[in-house]
Amino acid sequence: MYQPLEGIKILDCTRLLPYQYCTMMLGDLGAEVLKVEEPGEGDYGRWGDGARTYESDAFVMANRNKKSMKLNLKLEKGREILKRLATKYDVLIESFRPGVMDRLGVGYEDMKKVNPAIIYCSTSGFGQTGPYRLKVGHDINYLGYSGILGCTGEQTGRPVIPGIPIGDMAGGGLVTAMAILAALVGRERTGKGQYIDVGQADVLTSLNIRNIAEVLAQRKGRTARPVDLRGFSLCYNSYRTSDGKFIAVGPVEAKFWQNFCKAVGKEEWIKDHLQKYRDGEERTEDLKKLFASKTRDEWDAIFEKIDSCITPVLTPEETMENEHLKQRGMITTMDDPVRGETIQLGFPAKFSDDLNFKRTPAPFFGEHTDEVLLAAGYTKAEIEQLRNEGVIDLPKK
Repeated sequence: MYQPLEGIKILDCTRLLPYQYCTMMLGDLGAEVLKVEEPGEGDYGRWGDGARTYESDAFVMANRNKKSMKLNLKLEKGREILKRLATKYDVLIESFRPGVMDRLGVGYEDMKKVNPAIIYCSTSGFGQTGPYRLKVGHDINYLGYSGILGCTGEQTGRPVIPGIPIGDMAGGGLVTAMAILAALVGRERTGKGQYIDVGQADVLTSLNIRNIAEVLAQRKGRTARPVDLRGFSLCYNSYRTSDGKFIAVGPVEAKFWQNFCKAVGKEEWIKDHLQKYRDGEERTEDLKKLFASKTRDEWDAIFEKIDSCITPVLTPEETMENEHLKQRGMITTMDDPVRGETIQLGFPAKFSDDLNFKRTPAPFFGEHTDEVLLAAGYTKAEIEQLRNEGVIDLPKK
């Protein structure tokens, strides 16, 4: 089984889903990931509700192939433990507000002293520098600053929020993982460690090439491309079907639009390929009426074998039962000796050798604390003392 990152060790001092996803990807690729969690609440992304009465299924999916230890970084002994661990680890990733780790004495400069080769990654909403560095925010705010949110909603009269937090998952997740992998490759060549600063607003801005290019074209007096991918066009939109569901219509290429028009017996619509979607206008209303004449699944059956880029809009429940995604291993299961069989989402890239991405289930809170400390050279008596002092657990009353 393939584990390209086998032997790489990662200290994960982050919380919440975007960063869980990042270190899950690295763990799936074979890295050993240790979640470092504060003793009281831990990663509060663990919990499915505010009262912490049940475990989040998202946590179970996004934290496979990891270990968990409790560690209070507010105490000097906790920071000493983190530094000792860092001497044997390749990567440290943290998601605190800028400056927090430095104030605690476990920032990059501190860790570089104990391990010059360490790759230290800080990931946050607006990055470690700039006027917004300390500004609080969520995905909607990063989308707003990037210009992406402002390009949506022509049909609704207000910006449309995506179905997932794109900046969180792409920025805190994928790009952060990519940057860490690049630094690991660089270290192989130079022997040097690296400090990485990832800001989610930066990532979203980098994804907004198409819309920013359109602004540049307008400044030069050039017309924009006739095909719009933001829901402003007839040929790239969603339409309600007779059962109240939706169909995704995306034949932006002329040949696919022609196939669509011929399939529905409306060849006179071929000339209207690039018309705007405007409620009340004839062709828009024609298309709305057409798709409202059949159920979503009836339309799916019609277009299944026609090159037209027309597909059903599935709910998450339906996605979980989708045969293509199941066959591709994206909807899969994993045995867990305590939780039983759990639903997992597969690794989204396929290698010629099978990737061994289902090695261990998500860890319980602090499950590996003693194991990690024993491996780091602490005795059982010292571990018990650390526990009594509130370094690796809540202090005993």
